[in-house]
Formats: sequence, C-alpha cells, structure tokens
Amino acid sequence: MTDTTPDAITFYWRPGCGFCMGLERRLERLGVPLDKRNIWDDPDAASTVRSIANGNETVPTVVIGEARMVNPSVDHVLAAIRQEAPHLEPEDAPADAGGSLRRFLGR
Repeated sequence: MTDTTPDAITFYWRPGCGFCMGLERRLERLGVPLDKRNIWDDPDAASTVRSIANGNETVPTVVIGEARMVNPSVDHVLAAIRQEAPHLEPEDAPADAGGSLRRFLGR
C-alpha cells in the first residue's frame, strides 16, 4: 500500500496575480505548506486549472485531496484542510471556517 497523504496543498498561480499573492501570503503566514505550480511555466498545471475552472486559467486555484477551489478565501482553504488533510492544519488557524467550504462548493 502506498501513502497518498499530501505534505502540502497544491497552489496553482501565475506571476503578477494579485489574488494569488494575497492568498499565498496569508497561507504562508499561517504556516500552511504550499506546493506552488506556476501555470505559465507548467503546461500540465495550466491544463489542470482549466479542468477545474470550466476551461479558464483562473488562479489562484487550490487542490486539497478531493477539494478543488477557484479563487478561494483563506477560510475556504482552512475548511478544506480540516476536511481533506487535517494533519496540515496550522496550529494558529482560526476556528471560524465552519461550514464555509460546503457553502463555497454549493454542497
């Protein structure tokens, strides 16, 4: 059996994206480990983002386990971490993310 436990969340971005820089800065400040993939340098990353974002290259796009989020808030990312990869949850994470992931994903 192979271990498929992620050691970081996958963070798709592109240079010059203010939304990417803002989310990245807030997540790094909390200590969330990021596997950053530049969609302008990595055709596979761009393809993945298009598959998640209805054919668009909208970033930031974040993947955590089964959760796929386009331009999420920090609360949405933290809620997805709690659900999909609780071992990555930062110690200082705010506890108010609650059901925000379900609302964001329309579930």
